[in-house]
Amino acid sequence: MLRQKHRKSKRITVSILAAASLVSSANAAFPGDKAAPAPTECASTSPPSNGTTVNAPSASGAPNAALALELRQLKESVQAQAQILAAHTQELEAERASLHEELDRIAKLETDLQVTSVDPALALPSSPASPLAADNTAQRPEDLSTRVQNLENAVKKFGPFIFSGDFRLRDEPFFGGPADQSLDRNRMRYRLRFNVDTKLNDDISGGFAFATGDVNDPISTNQTATQFYTRKPFSLDRAFITYTPSAFKPLTLTGGKFAYPWYNTELTWDKDLNPEGVAQTLAFNLESTPVLKRIAFVGFELPFAEVAGVSLNDKSIVQSVAYGGQIQTSWQLAHWLKFSAYSGFYNFHNADPIALALAKASAKNPQTPLVGLLPLGSGSNAVQNSVTTTTATSIVTLNGVTAPTGVTTVTNAQFASKFGLLDSIARFDVATPSERWPVTLIGDYVQNTEACANLNNILGSPANTATATYSQSTNASCNPHQRRGYWAESQVGRAQKRGDWQFGYTRIFVEREAVLSNFNYSEMRQGSNVTEHRVSVLYQAHRNVQLDFIGLFGRPLNFSSSKPPEDLLKRLQFDVVYTF
Repeated sequence: MLRQKHRKSKRITVSILAAASLVSSANAAFPGDKAAPAPTECASTSPPSNGTTVNAPSASGAPNAALALELRQLKESVQAQAQILAAHTQELEAERASLHEELDRIAKLETDLQVTSVDPALALPSSPASPLAADNTAQRPEDLSTRVQNLENAVKKFGPFIFSGDFRLRDEPFFGGPADQSLDRNRMRYRLRFNVDTKLNDDISGGFAFATGDVNDPISTNQTATQFYTRKPFSLDRAFITYTPSAFKPLTLTGGKFAYPWYNTELTWDKDLNPEGVAQTLAFNLESTPVLKRIAFVGFELPFAEVAGVSLNDKSIVQSVAYGGQIQTSWQLAHWLKFSAYSGFYNFHNADPIALALAKASAKNPQTPLVGLLPLGSGSNAVQNSVTTTTATSIVTLNGVTAPTGVTTVTNAQFASKFGLLDSIARFDVATPSERWPVTLIGDYVQNTEACANLNNILGSPANTATATYSQSTNASCNPHQRRGYWAESQVGRAQKRGDWQFGYTRIFVEREAVLSNFNYSEMRQGSNVTEHRVSVLYQAHRNVQLDFIGLFGRPLNFSSSKPPEDLLKRLQFDVVYTF
């Protein structure tokens, strides 16, 4: 608006200068800028008595009068335009004053926040003396917006620390599923995450993060609006340190609770899970080679539980650890086509404590003391891998008659499978003529190489005692052929700048023993033994505000069952996401 007013003032100024030039030309032709005197009327029309001839009045008087009238009208027009110019100049001065008040406010904010390292673009300009004279240096509205954005980026920094985060508000209705409508609901959820990252020197960096969500559920940071307005947990979600030696840049060592250093899809690992342990990455960028652009090797050791031995002669504490590695390559097949390949292996050594913790969470008996491992949340669905659970029911004996007390305790739970997952991922990134509409295609295939390999290690049910009876149950029989999972994902568009759209579709198929089903995608109908479709639409309403729709349509697989397939559970998610 300010630039439009400047252009309008320029047009008025040009009109005034043109008019002034015309006036000057007229003054040059008629010195003194006076109209020619009107001819004097003769007292007599008779010729003079001396016989000389008297000239008639000049015929040029009429044109001079017309020109004088035209000049007066031009002067009035110039005066009117001068008044309009003065009014616009006053408006421009007011806009200028308002703009500099805003700049002064920003400068005060900079001082109050004690920003020690500010981008040169944030330097405030001096006030110009005149809006017309300073037309080329005037602060434009978009320049102010850029400076405000730069200031926001500077405010996120405090010394070596950088702050960021996001807040998501979600409405989530469910329809269909089991015939008894036990999964129909409509809930509100929200998520808040706050991140602090730092670079201490050229070699060492790190950070930490907090997030909402159930502290016993590692694969979700959502908080459901329940529990009668009580305060919600806001817990440590990440805490890590990274070492990249300047003497050998390809090497990166990370320890703590950190984001994934390897590439994956949610077929095997939920995106909200942050593993704990140590990881090593050796990466080489090969920009000078014609096709192969990057190769990397990733290794990780991720402890997740400790269990004391039960043998009379050996009660040492045994640790459960996920060991793994991945080979990564990136290929530039054409200027518009990039291909990436990832091959990894994840070995969950001694995974049974996970089964025990899940079984304790599923018992939900308020009278059962939570001894040993804490319950492990698994969202709204029980674990789908084949699990054998041992429970003890307390009994009392009165007058020789035994009776159960109703108090049950989970004493043991074990997977029928071990989990050695071979995971292969292919990704294609396609650049289209429009940078706002890239295409991404992702395929993931996983196979559990140790399906049903733990059956021989399952402990039998203990003998009954005078105070307790024991029983065992298995949620599903283990079939070693049900060990594969598939993930096919496509995306069109992006969600980066204001006005961007992104559309996506994912096809998911996971057999019962294919993955450890309490660590993968938490939003599916269930973690394994499931077929699922996912559609998504994302719109970037503002540079830091995103509107999302995600639709999930899934049901359990129906292998070797005489019952008809369950109806699709339709889970719809409507999100507003604000990042800062």
